[in-house]
Amino acid sequence: MPITALYAGLLVPIFIVLAFRVIGVRRAARISVGDGGDKSLARRMRVHANFAEYVPMALLLMALLESVRPGARMLHVLGAVLVAGRIAHAIGMSRTPDYRPLRVAGVLATMFVLAGGALACLHAAAERGVGL
Repeated sequence: MPITALYAGLLVPIFIVLAFRVIGVRRAARISVGDGGDKSLARRMRVHANFAEYVPMALLLMALLESVRPGARMLHVLGAVLVAGRIAHAIGMSRTPDYRPLRVAGVLATMFVLAGGALACLHAAAERGVGL
């Protein structure tokens, strides 16, 4: 699954950057567990957690699609939209106050990938005669 691997490889560094942003505030504020009431830490934790909540499912859908060979173009569209959406969301949500246009664009891009991936998986299953 080289196409999914490509996008996983592009997304993991973003995940690591978001993690180090959390770690930096934790160290500076000397907060080892939770957010300790620090709003900056809470925001960074949510940005990181949001990425962790959505990206694995999107990559799983892409991998499943790649296994049934829907075509490279579709996978590249889903992957590129996912990367762009997750970057936009992280930037938009990291600002104080958050920059809603980027945050909303990121959410919509991610939902597009999830919905598009799910529909493509259902279509592939139906094409192959898998009964529902």
